[in-house]
Amino acid sequence: MEYISAVQAAKKWKISERSVRNYCAHGRIAGAFLTGKTWNIPADASKPDRKPKQSKHANTLLNILKAEQSSKQHGGIYHKIQIDLTYNSNHIEGSQLTHDQTRYIFETNTIGVEDNTVKVDDIVETANHFKCIDMIIDNANYKPSEHFLKELHGVLKNGTSDSRKAWFAVGDYKRKPNEVGGHVTTSPEQVAAKMKTLLSKYNRKNKHTFEELLDFHYQFEAIHPFQDGNGRIGRLILFKECLRNNIVPFIITDKIKMFYYKGLNEWSKNHERLTDTCLAAQDQMKAVLDYFKIKY
Repeated sequence: MEYISAVQAAKKWKISERSVRNYCAHGRIAGAFLTGKTWNIPADASKPDRKPKQSKHANTLLNILKAEQSSKQHGGIYHKIQIDLTYNSNHIEGSQLTHDQTRYIFETNTIGVEDNTVKVDDIVETANHFKCIDMIIDNANYKPSEHFLKELHGVLKNGTSDSRKAWFAVGDYKRKPNEVGGHVTTSPEQVAAKMKTLLSKYNRKNKHTFEELLDFHYQFEAIHPFQDGNGRIGRLILFKECLRNNIVPFIITDKIKMFYYKGLNEWSKNHERLTDTCLAAQDQMKAVLDYFKIKY
């Protein structure tokens, strides 16, 4: 395939080079990739729309989330997803905050503590996760990119004890080997190449099926590109991609986490367990949407 530079694309589309680079960084030009600091753009790529095209239906879940987010509405679907997704995703990873404490942080920016001690990191990462959910709503219509994934990670881990470790890369790929569930993951030296390949292959299509989203999630978790926070970043992107593909999103709750983990472990040989687990979680979300009278 023939590629052109950001400068050439800017002249071709009659826009600024900065705009072209921004489109590339946010995954809005399919097939574009970085070599060092140089963007390589397919010569036949189309100029992105200035703004993502909006759905014809004003009452889609994504549009309702954006409207409630903008108006800071409490008690709606946006409010519930912020609390439930943050609580469950953090709790799966070891956070000791209760659902009520998570809700207090979101609603009042305070936390109620009686006799038990609370880890500062749990509080910081909860507040950060709320910001990450806003980011996936704001960027739901864009294809995932390395830039956006790193940006999410930077927000999630900002201000944590990990961020004060010289070797811990906040907002960048891991520097030390790690493992998940006793399984080895991609070495730090190979992460960038593996992530570029994964995203390039995934972004060739504009729309994806439920199974394709789960496969992308599995491959992301298998690479485990960040030092910590991979599960939460992976589930955030999975939620975002459901919104982009007009698929009802879902939340992996603490109650089904073992089925979720087993499903990920078995995915390369058998898709059934993870698919069934996520479909069950999706049914729970559909019940919530029914309550709020949101069509899907």
